Amino acid sequence: MQTTPGTPLSDDTTADSSPAGSRKTTLWAAVAAVVCLVDQATKWWAERALDDGQVVQLLGGWLRLRLVHNPGAAFSLGTGYTLVLTMVALVVIAVCIKMARRLGSRGWAVALGLLLGGALGNMTDRIFRNPSPFRGHVVDFLELPNWPVFNLADTAICTAAALFVVLSLRGVRLDGTIVGKP
Repeated sequence: MQTTPGTPLSDDTTADSSPAGSRKTTLWAAVAAVVCLVDQATKWWAERALDDGQVVQLLGGWLRLRLVHNPGAAFSLGTGYTLVLTMVALVVIAVCIKMARRLGSRGWAVALGLLLGGALGNMTDRIFRNPSPFRGHVVDFLELPNWPVFNLADTAICTAAALFVVLSLRGVRLDGTIVGKP
């Protein structure tokens, strides 16, 4: 019940409906969309330009292109748990969407956008690629020396994780406030 004219009708103060909060949500959505679209475009290109197992050396061998269809998680772990990995990705996507309502920090908007875009990119593979829906194999094609083959969605997810650590160490909260500062 509204006790004073002009006060909010609910006690929910977690959503930032200010123009600045709206810009953070827009940034989050834009980062996620770009990551997902670029990831899917590069996977489409890799499947047309590379043959399975073919290796293309770039940058003096520092970067290689090698097409792999990965049924597992990062580093090909959990290859027998494709359906479970799909469900975990769905939970990650749901959590990102829920957290986006409280965004007040550009850094967190970018980090959550990278995570959401990467999760959506790999989830798209799991849903729509062979061998069957929700059991599809993820397209990987980038390889560094002594490193497993990966894709741009994986890169976005790892970059998001690094940003989460940096933001947390700096005391930046999701809502943009800084721990220890008024």
